[in-house]
Amino acid sequence: MCPEADILEQEKKSVEDLIAIKPITADNAVFTRTEGGFVQLCLTLPGGETKTYTRVAVHRCFPHSDPEHYISIREPEGDGREIGLIEDLAALPEDTQEMLREQMALRYFSPKITRVRSIKEEYGYSYWDVETDRGACRFTVRMGGGSVYAIGANRYLVTDLDGNRFEIPDLYKLTPREIKQLDLFI
Repeated sequence: MCPEADILEQEKKSVEDLIAIKPITADNAVFTRTEGGFVQLCLTLPGGETKTYTRVAVHRCFPHSDPEHYISIREPEGDGREIGLIEDLAALPEDTQEMLREQMALRYFSPKITRVRSIKEEYGYSYWDVETDRGACRFTVRMGGGSVYAIGANRYLVTDLDGNRFEIPDLYKLTPREIKQLDLFI
Protein backbone atom coordinates (compact mmCIF):
# COMPACT_ATOMS: atom_id res chain seq x y z
CA MET A 1 0.00 0.00 0.00
CA CYS A 2 1.26 3.50 -0.76
CA PRO A 3 2.03 5.92 2.10
CA GLU A 4 -0.92 8.16 1.18
CA ALA A 5 -3.32 5.22 1.48
CA ASP A 6 -1.86 4.34 4.91
CA ILE A 7 -2.36 7.91 6.11
CA LEU A 8 -5.91 7.95 4.76
CA GLU A 9 -6.69 4.64 6.48
CA GLN A 10 -5.26 5.92 9.79
CA GLU A 11 -7.30 9.13 9.53
CA LYS A 12 -10.44 7.11 8.73
CA LYS A 13 -9.85 4.90 11.79
CA SER A 14 -9.21 7.98 13.93
CA VAL A 15 -12.48 9.61 12.80
CA GLU A 16 -14.42 6.36 13.35
CA ASP A 17 -12.95 6.13 16.86
CA LEU A 18 -13.95 9.74 17.59
CA ILE A 19 -17.57 9.33 16.49
CA ALA A 20 -18.18 5.85 17.91
CA ILE A 21 -20.49 5.75 20.91
CA LYS A 22 -18.69 3.99 23.75
CA PRO A 23 -21.13 2.81 26.43
CA ILE A 24 -20.22 3.37 30.07
CA THR A 25 -21.97 0.92 32.39
CA ALA A 26 -21.74 -0.44 35.92
CA ASP A 27 -19.84 -3.40 34.43
CA ASN A 28 -17.02 -1.44 32.80
CA ALA A 29 -16.65 1.74 34.87
CA VAL A 30 -15.80 2.78 38.41
CA PHE A 31 -16.18 6.43 39.35
CA THR A 32 -14.42 7.79 42.44
CA ARG A 33 -13.93 11.20 43.97
CA THR A 34 -10.42 12.65 44.09
CA GLU A 35 -8.98 14.48 47.11
CA GLY A 36 -9.65 17.76 45.30
CA GLY A 37 -13.36 16.93 44.87
CA PHE A 38 -13.15 16.03 41.18
CA VAL A 39 -14.49 12.84 39.63
CA GLN A 40 -12.08 10.16 38.43
CA LEU A 41 -12.96 7.26 36.11
CA CYS A 42 -11.37 3.83 35.83
CA LEU A 43 -12.70 2.34 32.60
CA THR A 44 -12.27 -1.23 31.36
CA LEU A 45 -11.79 -1.10 27.60
CA PRO A 46 -13.18 -3.74 25.20
CA GLY A 47 -9.89 -5.67 25.08
CA GLY A 48 -9.81 -5.99 28.89
CA GLU A 49 -7.23 -3.23 29.39
CA THR A 50 -8.12 -0.56 31.96
CA LYS A 51 -7.58 3.14 31.57
CA THR A 52 -7.77 5.68 34.38
CA TYR A 53 -8.89 9.22 33.76
CA THR A 54 -7.77 11.26 36.78
CA ARG A 55 -10.44 13.85 36.08
CA VAL A 56 -13.57 13.78 33.94
CA ALA A 57 -16.28 16.27 32.99
CA VAL A 58 -19.92 15.22 33.22
CA HIS A 59 -22.39 16.60 30.64
CA ARG A 60 -26.06 15.96 29.95
CA CYS A 61 -26.89 15.43 26.28
CA PHE A 62 -30.48 16.57 26.92
CA PRO A 63 -30.18 18.78 30.02
CA HIS A 64 -33.77 20.01 30.04
CA SER A 65 -35.83 17.31 28.37
CA ASP A 66 -34.13 14.14 29.67
CA PRO A 67 -31.64 14.93 32.46
CA GLU A 68 -31.29 11.34 33.75
CA HIS A 69 -30.40 9.69 30.43
CA TYR A 70 -27.53 10.02 27.95
CA ILE A 71 -24.83 11.41 30.21
CA SER A 72 -21.64 12.21 28.31
CA ILE A 73 -18.37 11.65 30.16
CA ARG A 74 -15.61 13.78 28.65
CA GLU A 75 -12.02 14.79 29.09
CA PRO A 76 -12.08 18.14 30.91
CA GLU A 77 -9.26 19.83 28.99
CA GLY A 78 -8.58 20.48 25.34
CA ASP A 79 -11.49 19.83 23.04
CA GLY A 80 -13.46 17.94 25.70
CA ARG A 81 -13.24 14.67 23.79
CA GLU A 82 -15.95 12.22 24.78
CA ILE A 83 -14.73 9.18 26.71
CA GLY A 84 -18.10 7.43 26.73
CA LEU A 85 -21.83 7.68 27.27
CA ILE A 86 -24.04 6.56 30.15
CA GLU A 87 -27.41 5.65 28.67
CA ASP A 88 -29.35 5.56 31.96
CA LEU A 89 -28.01 7.05 35.17
CA ALA A 90 -30.29 4.77 37.23
CA ALA A 91 -28.34 1.72 35.97
CA LEU A 92 -25.30 2.79 38.01
CA PRO A 93 -24.75 2.25 41.76
CA GLU A 94 -26.50 4.78 44.03
CA ASP A 95 -23.26 6.38 45.27
CA THR A 96 -22.09 6.87 41.68
CA GLN A 97 -25.45 8.38 40.69
CA GLU A 98 -25.20 10.83 43.59
CA MET A 99 -21.63 11.81 42.67
CA LEU A 100 -22.50 12.40 39.00
CA ARG A 101 -25.70 14.32 39.85
CA GLU A 102 -23.65 16.56 42.13
CA GLN A 103 -21.23 17.30 39.28
CA MET A 104 -24.10 18.04 36.89
CA ALA A 105 -25.79 20.31 39.44
CA LEU A 106 -22.62 22.40 39.46
CA ARG A 107 -22.41 22.48 35.65
CA TYR A 108 -26.10 23.15 35.06
CA PHE A 109 -26.74 25.53 37.93
CA SER A 110 -29.82 27.49 36.90
CA PRO A 111 -31.90 29.14 39.60
CA LYS A 112 -35.65 29.05 38.97
CA ILE A 113 -37.34 32.43 38.61
CA THR A 114 -40.35 32.51 40.92
CA ARG A 115 -41.21 36.21 40.65
CA VAL A 116 -40.34 39.06 38.28
CA ARG A 117 -40.05 42.32 40.19
CA SER A 118 -39.10 44.45 37.19
CA ILE A 119 -37.45 44.41 33.78
CA LYS A 120 -36.10 47.71 32.48
CA GLU A 121 -34.84 48.24 28.96
CA GLU A 122 -32.09 50.66 28.05
CA TYR A 123 -29.59 50.94 25.18
CA GLY A 124 -30.06 47.41 23.83
CA TYR A 125 -29.98 45.71 27.22
CA SER A 126 -32.61 44.68 29.72
CA TYR A 127 -32.04 44.80 33.44
CA TRP A 128 -33.86 42.10 35.37
CA ASP A 129 -34.75 42.19 39.06
CA VAL A 130 -36.18 38.80 40.04
CA GLU A 131 -36.79 36.42 42.91
CA THR A 132 -35.46 32.90 42.43
CA ASP A 133 -35.56 29.69 44.43
CA ARG A 134 -32.03 30.74 45.52
CA GLY A 135 -32.97 34.29 46.58
CA ALA A 136 -33.19 37.74 45.01
CA CYS A 137 -31.10 38.38 41.92
CA ARG A 138 -30.36 41.13 39.42
CA PHE A 139 -28.82 40.47 36.04
CA THR A 140 -28.49 41.96 32.56
CA VAL A 141 -29.66 40.43 29.28
CA ARG A 142 -28.75 41.53 25.75
CA MET A 143 -31.89 42.46 23.81
CA GLY A 144 -32.88 40.74 20.57
CA GLY A 145 -30.37 37.92 20.59
CA GLY A 146 -31.81 34.62 21.73
CA SER A 147 -31.16 35.25 25.41
CA VAL A 148 -34.60 33.89 26.31
CA TYR A 149 -35.81 30.71 24.65
CA ALA A 150 -38.37 27.98 25.17
CA ILE A 151 -37.15 24.65 26.56
CA GLY A 152 -40.59 23.07 26.90
CA ALA A 153 -44.27 23.91 27.15
CA ASN A 154 -44.46 27.26 29.00
CA ARG A 155 -40.88 26.69 30.21
CA TYR A 156 -38.08 29.15 29.38
CA LEU A 157 -34.37 29.56 29.88
CA VAL A 158 -32.86 33.03 30.30
CA THR A 159 -29.11 33.55 29.75
CA ASP A 160 -27.51 36.73 31.07
CA LEU A 161 -24.45 38.58 29.75
CA ASP A 162 -22.11 36.46 31.87
CA GLY A 163 -23.54 33.16 30.62
CA ASN A 164 -25.49 32.45 33.81
CA ARG A 165 -28.73 30.59 33.20
CA PHE A 166 -32.06 31.15 34.91
CA GLU A 167 -35.13 28.98 34.38
CA ILE A 168 -38.76 30.03 34.27
CA PRO A 169 -40.32 26.61 35.06
CA ASP A 170 -43.90 27.59 34.17
CA LEU A 171 -44.69 30.96 32.64
CA TYR A 172 -48.33 30.74 33.70
CA LYS A 173 -47.49 30.40 37.38
CA LEU A 174 -46.39 34.03 37.24
CA THR A 175 -48.88 36.88 37.64
CA PRO A 176 -50.41 38.58 34.57
CA ARG A 177 -48.28 41.68 35.34
CA GLU A 178 -45.10 39.56 35.38
CA ILE A 179 -46.06 37.81 32.14
CA LYS A 180 -46.67 41.21 30.51
CA GLN A 181 -43.12 42.27 31.42
CA LEU A 182 -41.83 39.12 29.70
CA ASP A 183 -43.90 39.67 26.50
CA LEU A 184 -41.00 41.31 24.69
CA PHE A 185 -38.79 38.25 25.22
CA ILE A 186 -41.19 35.37 24.58
